[in-house]
Amino acid sequence: MSNLPSSNQPATDRPPATADVSPPDAVPEGVESPTGGRFRLPTESLRAYTMIIALLAIWAFFQWQTVNPLYPYGIFLHPNNFSNLLQQMAVTGVLAVGMLLVIVAGQIDLSVGSVVGLAGGAAAMMQDPLGLGGALGAALVVGTLVGATQGALISYANIPAFIVTLGGLLAWRGVILGLSKGATIPVREPVFRWLGVGKLPQGVGVALAVVAIAAVAFLTVTRLRARKRHGLSAPGVGATAARIVVPAALIAFFIYWMNAGGGMPVPVLVLLAVAVLGGFLTQNTTFGRYLYAIGGNPDAARLSGINIRRYILAAYCVLGLLVGVASLLHTGRVGSASPDAGTLMELDAIAACVIGGTSLMGGRGTVSGAVVGALIMASLDNGMSLLNVENYTQYIVKGAVLVAAVGFDMLGRRKG
Repeated sequence: MSNLPSSNQPATDRPPATADVSPPDAVPEGVESPTGGRFRLPTESLRAYTMIIALLAIWAFFQWQTVNPLYPYGIFLHPNNFSNLLQQMAVTGVLAVGMLLVIVAGQIDLSVGSVVGLAGGAAAMMQDPLGLGGALGAALVVGTLVGATQGALISYANIPAFIVTLGGLLAWRGVILGLSKGATIPVREPVFRWLGVGKLPQGVGVALAVVAIAAVAFLTVTRLRARKRHGLSAPGVGATAARIVVPAALIAFFIYWMNAGGGMPVPVLVLLAVAVLGGFLTQNTTFGRYLYAIGGNPDAARLSGINIRRYILAAYCVLGLLVGVASLLHTGRVGSASPDAGTLMELDAIAACVIGGTSLMGGRGTVSGAVVGALIMASLDNGMSLLNVENYTQYIVKGAVLVAAVGFDMLGRRKG
């Protein structure tokens, strides 16, 4: 008799027990196959390159579309317009850095736009009785208190973040509307106004460039020595030099371009400081790593001893503080505080994070990606305004970009 399988399944449908069903060329991401397989970029690197390419494509398109007899090379990347573009994105960028901390922890905040209006209005109202220091402090205190209140309701009262912050979107808007009686409050303090529209002298910009280049060189050399000291593989002289020269060239060109537009804008400097501090907080502190752990797997984080409630509350407090900073930049730039200030800013901040590679499911995202996402959103706004695109079309384009970014993220998760 012939040897038949013990089950009713045909023998040809069952692989041998010792068969290797893995593709012969399968290799880990970022590792070249010894059999000559193609090099595969890590997912995070691929996402970063995709964002940069998309940003450059947007810039090239608007630069080409804004060519005219007065500006034969285009208006969009002209130093004056580029400086205005960066001032516009500074507010969204600061909000996106704070929003990132909340999203990577698996939470959300839909109220930041209303809190921008509330904190900015509080600062404007405190100019006369408390002076400049009181006005600036009022915005920071109001933002932090709102963040702490909502964070406590979410983490300790177990109310979903979506509900708490959606209620905050309405409630805080009502508070500033009641306090201001619907009136617009002008900014009278020159320094307050300078925070939103001021530019640093060109010499200060050059000094900042020198400091930044020295910091890049110092950190690169320090990292190289640390790897050698621990017996890890270290890049060669050429690679090390490239890691110093390329960022140094970009920094020098950036300062040169800003000086050509009148000097480094103060809001951009504030955004860079917030981004550096946010990057350090997320990548080099226990607090930041715990937020990623909470968002990636809350149950595992809880079992490992992380106080989830405390860290979520702290994340909302930091977000509230940064919302206060953003409100000062926005109010100073506009020159007044109005009850409807900050409308839809929460959507711009969330879109910047998502476009920058932050997962709405939590556990993944970078500060640099959020800032690049904010730059993409601001570039779309600025470019479409230069082309006199109708407002309804701008909303459609921005909404489509947000949906596409989320779809790209979900597609990457399914493939993973």
